[in-house]
Amino acid sequence: MEFGISNIIEIIGALAFFVYGMKMMSDGIQRAAGSQLRNILRTMTQNRFLGVFTGFLITALVQSSSATTVMTVSFVNAGLLSLVESAGVMMGANIGTTITGWLVSILGFKVKLAHYSIPLFAIGVPMFLIGRSKFKHWGEFIIGFAILFMGLSYLKGAVPDIKHNPEVLDFLKNFTEWGILSRLFFVLVGTLLTIVVQSSSASMAITLTMCAQGWLPLDVAAAMVLGENIGTTITAELASLVGNTTAKRSARIHSMFNIIGVTWMVLLLPWFLPVLSSGCEAIMGIDTTSKNDIPLALAAFHTSFNTINVLIMLVFVPWLVKVATLSVKEKESEKAERLMFINNPAITPELSTDAIQKETAHFGEIVSRMNNFMKQLINSTESKEKREAIKRLEKYEEISDTMEIEITQYITKLANQKLTSKTSTRLRSYMNIANDLERIGDIYFQISKTLEHKIESKIYFLPQQQNGLNTMIDLINSAFEQMNTNLSASSYDLVEKTQARVLEERINTLRNNLRKENQDNLGEKDYSIDAAMIYNNLFSSLERVGDHIINVTESVVGEI
Repeated sequence: MEFGISNIIEIIGALAFFVYGMKMMSDGIQRAAGSQLRNILRTMTQNRFLGVFTGFLITALVQSSSATTVMTVSFVNAGLLSLVESAGVMMGANIGTTITGWLVSILGFKVKLAHYSIPLFAIGVPMFLIGRSKFKHWGEFIIGFAILFMGLSYLKGAVPDIKHNPEVLDFLKNFTEWGILSRLFFVLVGTLLTIVVQSSSASMAITLTMCAQGWLPLDVAAAMVLGENIGTTITAELASLVGNTTAKRSARIHSMFNIIGVTWMVLLLPWFLPVLSSGCEAIMGIDTTSKNDIPLALAAFHTSFNTINVLIMLVFVPWLVKVATLSVKEKESEKAERLMFINNPAITPELSTDAIQKETAHFGEIVSRMNNFMKQLINSTESKEKREAIKRLEKYEEISDTMEIEITQYITKLANQKLTSKTSTRLRSYMNIANDLERIGDIYFQISKTLEHKIESKIYFLPQQQNGLNTMIDLINSAFEQMNTNLSASSYDLVEKTQARVLEERINTLRNNLRKENQDNLGEKDYSIDAAMIYNNLFSSLERVGDHIINVTESVVGEI
């Protein structure tokens, strides 16, 4: 039997089928249980031991360690998890991902689950097409499950049996007689394979398939699995590239944990495998030299290695955190006012909402500073301080424009995916909040230009005008504080707008009083018309800021 280009294309197609099924299965369960997964991550990671269990549980559920690690990096980036907590979750994910090996070994090669794929479609497709919300997403999960094992079945059929291609083993023999160098070579092969397919589950499926077809003996396959453990860290590293410093450190911990584990296992592999083989024969009654049983032995190796590595490395988590902190320095640019929580690839909408909420709260805190800059500009007697305040207002207006655009773009990417009705409503709220905060920045920029003109024209306010503006600024500050409190609430469902509405009414009343007082004073001798016009412009603009502030709270409580 010849093995040519058509066979390679068939293998790639089968692998693509498998990966698509895995992604569909993972996305389906994340959408169906998104809020629950988010709550698990937030409430079950108080220490690194609970974090290990959490990482195992989530990875076993979503059947993707990549999804768990990207999710973890995103939550670290969003400030929802600490570095120590994230280390535990990622370690647990390494154990959880071994469940895939067992599923593929037992269901894929022993039970022939591909025969049941069509009945699974009969269940999943109606759920997906007719169902709503969670029912629909569970249908997506079932369809993905069926596609996954159909892909695995095609993959097994595409890889020729060793009986018809005995020369393959002769090829491998050239790379198996170098001792530790051979093990390192196959570790590299496994690493590259995982980097290329961007899925440790897919590369594990390929390895198991080659074992089932007799291509790989257990020691070679074990070395490749070790390499796949290193290759899967690339996903977290890529996710952290555009994240903040803490996210990069979290990914670095994941990489160090896997690389250190692979290093000691490569050294001990010649002694570890005989012990494993004896255990498999005694417990499961399998022959680790038989191609039919090697997939099960490999799954056992994968689980035992990751479990032992976690038990060893769990003690050294504080040291891993220290090394990651020292190796990934904080950039000066990160200390500036920019996005902090969503500058990483978007995960599923249900799991991204917390990060967006924190980002809008951060946006609100940044915009509220502009009120203090205006107060400095109004009250300062030094030209240098006034110029500095004007520059800050202009700078923050640019920042508000940029943040609004980036938050909107991030939300738009999520909105293009399948959304639950609750998530869709929340995303619209975040979009409206970002828009109102950007409009506040525009108003302060216009105020800065008005005051700059006032300074250049040598127009001065009377004490009563300055006092009126200071009273309005202080009231706006109170409104900002209430707005920021609402934006930072643990859940928008807990927010009430009563206090925000009281402050908005007080702002409106003060604006009306200042306007009447300003009009009444126009006929007085020392009351400049130019100053009065600018004064009216400023307190009216501040009242408009108050309108946008109450709009933010109304979006928080769902009045959009």
